[in-house]
Amino acid sequence: MQNDNALSTVQTLSGEHWGLRYLSSFYPEGVPSLDSVSPNTPELAAQPVLQGGRQAAWFIDLPNGGRGVLRHYRRGGLVARCFYDQYLWLGAERTRSWAEFEVMCYLHGQGVPVPMPVAASWHRHWAYYRAALITEQVPGARTLASLLSIKWVPLVARAIKKMHDAGVYHADLNAFNILIDAEQAVWLIDFDRARRYGRLSFAQRERNLQRLQRSLLKLSGAVGARWYQHLAQAYNAQF
Repeated sequence: MQNDNALSTVQTLSGEHWGLRYLSSFYPEGVPSLDSVSPNTPELAAQPVLQGGRQAAWFIDLPNGGRGVLRHYRRGGLVARCFYDQYLWLGAERTRSWAEFEVMCYLHGQGVPVPMPVAASWHRHWAYYRAALITEQVPGARTLASLLSIKWVPLVARAIKKMHDAGVYHADLNAFNILIDAEQAVWLIDFDRARRYGRLSFAQRERNLQRLQRSLLKLSGAVGARWYQHLAQAYNAQF
């Protein structure tokens, strides 16, 4: 995994209808292009992520020799039938990819356990755009949903508390967006539509945790409910 100094290497490329923001430390032999976010590019050796990702995520080779995850933004729900990968253009800085890249850079700089963002792109067509994001792959990662054990409670509570203390509200905090790696470290992922505030209120923290609670109840019923009670106690004990 890249070190914290990599965050000082953020670069931006843009044209009339496209934009690419990236960390140059991941591209030691040159600058990326829009081909760098296409799973059809042979150099990426893209392999589909089989769980989640709405069939729009791939494990890829990075130019610095590491491994990454490429994700193309896809809609869910009924609107996906018409605009499954298109979003209304409101300016480059408000694209979902650049916004997620920015909040992940911020969180990484605050010491919150999130994967390093590698690159984020958008490609505009008239009033709509398509977007993609590359992040570093978490080695040996498994989701909390597959490892629902009490022993993870303190680590998960600490990671979420650190994110909240940094002023970030996770838009989809669920048991699949919390990872545990091969070294038994906890990571938070998927910051699409995350919001950054100067400070999170108690009510905002509670709503974020309740989203995780609903996920655990849906996933594991009574077992999930008990796990969440332990989590809430561990989280509140940190105040």
